[in-house]
Amino acid sequence: MIGADYPFLDVLWTLFVIFAWVIWFWLLIVVFSDLFRRKDISGWGKAAWIIFVIILPYLGVLVYLIAQHQGMADRQAEQAQQAQSQFDDYVKGVAASSGPAGEIEKAKQLLDSGAISQAEFDSLKAKALSA
Repeated sequence: MIGADYPFLDVLWTLFVIFAWVIWFWLLIVVFSDLFRRKDISGWGKAAWIIFVIILPYLGVLVYLIAQHQGMADRQAEQAQQAQSQFDDYVKGVAASSGPAGEIEKAKQLLDSGAISQAEFDSLKAKALSA
């Protein structure tokens, strides 16, 4: 009986309204995150944009998207490039210090410092190569 009280077009309208709210909050998050990430404007400029977006929300977001679209894209690409660079550096660091080559390198450093003997180095090298 409940289905008859809530027609299909009302269900579609409710879904549309929920979808519109999700998009609206997503746009607000994108605008505010870009605004706080910017380094090319002062704190007063950021405050002015925030006040504009809060007082006139729809107009403020649309004006920000229209006026700053290229800068937003550039900042997003720069952030993605920095994240990729950090990930690559991390992978290189982990890959270099692990595996047989990394273990042999550590053993060689110990041998060079005099902490282990040549026989111990050979034993560690054989163990690293057999693993």
